[in-house]
Amino acid sequence: MTTPSRVEPRGSRLAAEDRLPAERVALVDLLDRLLAGGVVLSGDIVLSIADIDLVRISLRAVIMSVRSEP
Repeated sequence: MTTPSRVEPRGSRLAAEDRLPAERVALVDLLDRLLAGGVVLSGDIVLSIADIDLVRISLRAVIMSVRSEP
């Protein structure tokens, strides 16, 4: 009989090498950090039939938080 292999949790090797923070970061905190510095999103969409490009769309967006001064 074979013994079941032990599965390590994701990121355990990086945590052992001190490359991950000890505490967990919530998704809301991560989004807050990203938006404070700004995020650039870009992408291309190409619609084609039989290797003939019919429509090409390029998308680019800059997303960042804006604070108003009181």
